[in-house]
Amino acid sequence: MLTRRRLYFVLPDTDSAHGMLNEMLLARIEIKHIHFLGKRGALPPDLPEASFLQKTDIVHGAQLGMGIGGVAGIIGGLLIWRFPPGDISLAPVTVLIAALFGALFGVWVSSMAASSIPNSKLKPFQADIEQGRLLMMVDVPMLQVKEISDLIAQRHPEAVSGGFEPTIPAFP
Repeated sequence: MLTRRRLYFVLPDTDSAHGMLNEMLLARIEIKHIHFLGKRGALPPDLPEASFLQKTDIVHGAQLGMGIGGVAGIIGGLLIWRFPPGDISLAPVTVLIAALFGALFGVWVSSMAASSIPNSKLKPFQADIEQGRLLMMVDVPMLQVKEISDLIAQRHPEAVSGGFEPTIPAFP
């Protein structure tokens, strides 16, 4: 499995986006690794739109919820195990069960809340998107990052590089 890096480019219009899509396909980047984001309703159907997971902060919210819920579950499990209600004798596995329950509950609650929040990694591009520009996110194999960046700079001077992520998310 190749390690990939996500590159961001701000494009002025859909014609430029179509040109960039064609360039990426000719550079042998699979279409499943190319995503576009624009104002609601502004993206033509022939451009691959960013997924729900890429548009929202649900992944970050789930990670945060798992951590907080897990810690709260451990604390709650320790309290219940050390100070059991009534005359019940509880095993130390109570802490593990409470930690798992807390982590799962935290993932559920936090991801539900984060599903309505725009992806915080896309905040630098929000003003451009609101002005009608398009954001292209392309997941490039690590060995091709410089090659693809140079290709875009040479053939598409209208594309403004928005930088890159050190690594792409695991599952979006």
